[in-house]
Amino acid sequence: MTRALWRVVQRLRFALWQRRRHDRLVIEHGLGFPVVVLPGVLNPVLFLTTEVLVRYLDRAPLAAGCSVLDLGTGSGALAVAAARTAGRVVAVDVNPEAVRCARLNLLLNRVEDRCEARLGDLFDSVAGETFDRVLCNPPFHRGTPASDFERALYSNDFAERFAAALAAHLAPGGAALVLLSSEGDEPGFLAAFRAASLSHRVVAEERRFGERIRVYRVAVAGTTDA
Repeated sequence: MTRALWRVVQRLRFALWQRRRHDRLVIEHGLGFPVVVLPGVLNPVLFLTTEVLVRYLDRAPLAAGCSVLDLGTGSGALAVAAARTAGRVVAVDVNPEAVRCARLNLLLNRVEDRCEARLGDLFDSVAGETFDRVLCNPPFHRGTPASDFERALYSNDFAERFAAALAAHLAPGGAALVLLSSEGDEPGFLAAFRAASLSHRVVAEERRFGERIRVYRVAVAGTTDA
């Protein structure tokens, strides 16, 4: 009942107050810094999950000077948050509009000197590169996307492809911070991590009525915290 009620509340909130901020040019301030959102790009304030990882990075800042990959960057909000302490950030997205949007936000927040945005599918555009931290707010749901925008929400194989390639892109002692929601295919992601011999543990959790949003630290099994 609680989860069903929360879904009704979410739909009503979107229809009454948020629709005008979806799939159009807006500037959001709900993450602690300004974020331009272009049409065709997921709004990180409306969809709530990005802020969970931003708050975690506030509480547990990345090591000064570390290298970061923001995989599936969308608006670039997580790349901006990471750049507050990181020495180098690469933001990647498969959606060309998201890459344009991320570049605008890197400029807007004056972090373009240590950040860059690249177009690419998963790790394709960072072949041969390794990072101390990989940030990932993945498509939570199993399904076939009908547009570039829906690639942020649906995929049939993201979890398996991400898990299979992650280790090759982690520096020694490196780890990924992955956002997962109980409303999506959380069990499928965890199964993919286990199949790829990746350890995973919850480092942050927030609940909103029936939804549970968790930040997982994912690393090669046996890796100690860096």
